[in-house]
Amino acid sequence: MKIICIGRNYADHAKEMKSALPTEPIYFLKPDTSLLKEKVFYLPKFTKDLHFECEIVIKIDRVGKNIPLEYAHKYYSQFTLGIDFTARDLQQECKEKGLPWEIAKSFDNAAPISESWLNKDEYDLNDLSFQFFQNEELKQDGKTRDMIFSVDTLITYVSQFITLKTGDLLYTGTPAGVGQVHIGDVLTGYIEGVKVLELEVA
Repeated sequence: MKIICIGRNYADHAKEMKSALPTEPIYFLKPDTSLLKEKVFYLPKFTKDLHFECEIVIKIDRVGKNIPLEYAHKYYSQFTLGIDFTARDLQQECKEKGLPWEIAKSFDNAAPISESWLNKDEYDLNDLSFQFFQNEELKQDGKTRDMIFSVDTLITYVSQFITLKTGDLLYTGTPAGVGQVHIGDVLTGYIEGVKVLELEVA
């Protein structure tokens, strides 16, 4: 199982990060040790500026390579919410040195995920609403129709380069509103008004 994360897939987030809008999908990988299904996340000591990035996550349920766009929808049936934790201070250091960002993105437990999966056939993934709260304060209000690249486009693009396998997870990018987390925070995520994710920072 691998975790495939998409960067800059919402224009408003790209702007808040002072980054150019991509002309094709940007992706990076996290190892399976980044996955966190527990209710508690322990703030790592190697960063002083850890940020949350809430995202719709797609679970791949068929093996596929070079998947045509018209067939991409056949390669997944469930989705949920996850968090792409980013050590922003380490990321900035990597950017300044022209280095890869794995140290800031791919550490243990950097990809918390809900255990509540929703059936894609019951929703319109191209027009889905999701919200993320930090200590009951709304921080991110996302709509999948604002994604630069749709879920199916992402699957088609990524599968040109790496084979998708059953159980792989696709983090589809985060909207604007990312911010720093602190010990004691309670992070919650909702899809179409239904809470699917809750995480305590310790």
